[in-house]
Amino acid sequence: MDLDIKLKRANKVYLEGENLTGLIVVDCKNDSKHDGIFLSVEATVNMQLSSKNVGLFEAFYNSARPIPLISQYVEVARSGKFLGGRTEIPFEVLLKPKQGRTCYETYHGVFISIQYYLKCELKRPLLNKDIQKVVEFMVEIPPPPKAIKIPPIKFVLTPDSLQNVKDKTRVPKFRISGRIDSTTCYIWEPFTGELIIEHCEQMIKSIELQLVRVETCGCAEGYACEVTEIQNIQIGDGEVARNTVIPIYMVFPRLFTCPTLITNNFKIEFEVKIVVILEDNHIITENIPIRIIRYSSDELQGTK
Repeated sequence: MDLDIKLKRANKVYLEGENLTGLIVVDCKNDSKHDGIFLSVEATVNMQLSSKNVGLFEAFYNSARPIPLISQYVEVARSGKFLGGRTEIPFEVLLKPKQGRTCYETYHGVFISIQYYLKCELKRPLLNKDIQKVVEFMVEIPPPPKAIKIPPIKFVLTPDSLQNVKDKTRVPKFRISGRIDSTTCYIWEPFTGELIIEHCEQMIKSIELQLVRVETCGCAEGYACEVTEIQNIQIGDGEVARNTVIPIYMVFPRLFTCPTLITNNFKIEFEVKIVVILEDNHIITENIPIRIIRYSSDELQGTK
């Protein structure tokens, strides 16, 4: 006997307050008895500390327990018999958070994850093992009122602008200028800008664009902040021409990014790093904190 869940929406993306609709599909060769079919919707925020922070915050483990967002259990079919062949059972479940909770967007991080699951369980008579099927679906949160984009931001990198460098006399002379079109970014639009190498004493090995996540877990007793890389894109290879505009273009990957989220127990924020690697392996970096937001389809139409 085979069990499967077919959601009506092919992209498996839903909003809070919508109905999850689809089919439970049962395939069996012969007539088979069952003790009922049950459907459950589970959503949790999972948090954990990295190995370097374990032992630092004993009280943290109380706040780092999974946060249940949705917990629903529905009986789809009572005990009965399936005829040999294929049986399709329609279902509909309201996507509603627990009282006092709110839904967040689906997010797959390293130390924080927000995931939504639809689980079907087919109970079988004694001596037969129950059958389960689990499907993950995605949740998006309706956008806030129309956001105003921040104007383009210009930056200039020189040896004097570097931080955490004790002896700046050993740093080769350089001047790098650029522009970021906006630090408030729509999640479905690319991160864009431009970069110009005006002057650099040493040869350049590579120019890279990094997207990093800043995940913060904690409580009043202490916070643990972890910065990890999501993706790295090379925008310049080798000794690039001076005073030439190098375009900055990066698409936010689905699931590994979400609108910037700040709550009492955790925060999910993002930064973009511009990294210039010199021939002697000196690394020049510029950290740009960004805010990711979502827009509605109506707003998207208005921007075209």
